[in-house]
Amino acid sequence: MSIVDFAVKFFQDSGVAIYFSIAIMAVGLAIAIERFVFLNRARAQNRQLWAQVLPMLQNGRFKEVMGLAAKSDAAIGKIVTHGLERMQSPARREDIDNAMEEGMMEIVPRLEKRTHYIATLANVITLVGLLGTIIGLIKGFTAVAAVNPAEKAEMLSASISIAMNNTAFALSVAIPFLLIHAFLQARTSEIVDGLEAAKISFLNLVQRLKAESAPAR
Repeated sequence: MSIVDFAVKFFQDSGVAIYFSIAIMAVGLAIAIERFVFLNRARAQNRQLWAQVLPMLQNGRFKEVMGLAAKSDAAIGKIVTHGLERMQSPARREDIDNAMEEGMMEIVPRLEKRTHYIATLANVITLVGLLGTIIGLIKGFTAVAAVNPAEKAEMLSASISIAMNNTAFALSVAIPFLLIHAFLQARTSEIVDGLEAAKISFLNLVQRLKAESAPAR
């Protein structure tokens, strides 16, 4: 029996509940792929923009940085823009920090968006698989109650095997989903830590440039 034939028979023998599991798997995969692409693009954009604006910041070319950051869709551009806008009026380091933190509060939810659904779907598909198993066992025991005793063992064995397909499929999806969820969370934390590091670097640069431009007493 080929793999395709085995897979077709597997799903045909698993009852209606398996189709709910397949639907949950499809939704989870769609979310995982979308989040993976989004986070990878966000990380690349942040690194590219920061590599461009850092030399400008070090040289005090704030207007050029503002123009570049305002045009960018990168998360780090929005944070830098918040900080530069606050610098246009007299402000302490804490004021600039608060303005950039406000930008972080807008960005972080977008980075974390929908990721938690993957863990939820992993739990849901496990429960759906167990439900399919229980339904299959109920049907199996109900069926063997009305058959010849000589056929009961064979029919019960087949019914249990079919019922367990649901749990096997659910677990084979839930385990990778949990690993994917952990990976996406780690990637999100990496991006957020990078934004925090860039924010601190920005504040330190601004403070240093202000100290250097201050008139000596």
